[in-house]
Amino acid sequence: MVRGRPPALSALMIVATIAAGLTIRLAPLELPNAFVKYGGSLLWALMIYWTVSSVRPLWPLMRGALVSSAIAFCVELFKLYHTPLLDAFRLTLPGKLLLGRVFSLRDLIAYAVAIIVGVLADHMIRSSMQRLPPAERGNRCD
Repeated sequence: MVRGRPPALSALMIVATIAAGLTIRLAPLELPNAFVKYGGSLLWALMIYWTVSSVRPLWPLMRGALVSSAIAFCVELFKLYHTPLLDAFRLTLPGKLLLGRVFSLRDLIAYAVAIIVGVLADHMIRSSMQRLPPAERGNRCD
């Protein structure tokens, strides 16, 4: 059976992905608008995958991918639902980062790409861990 990632590595991957996403979205890097928009969307979905696969480390990769996709897709579809209170929250920084403001089919594609990349990276990480001696599997983060 393939074991999950070590918790320290999972935490590092989640934090690094969040940091990269916040940097792309908020830092004055003078990046093209499409890179900011879709780069942030890709990293947001990747963060969802890392989180789901960390909370359920023994799930098969495909199950983690499907649950992550369902979460990301539901959040995107939720952008079609409007109330005054919800729209006011979406105008705040946490609202923009967590929920977004405008529905986009292209975001759904970005989410799928990010989750596929996450699964492939996770497969490589887990496969390399299987080659480690059992005593080292839970202690290594590289």
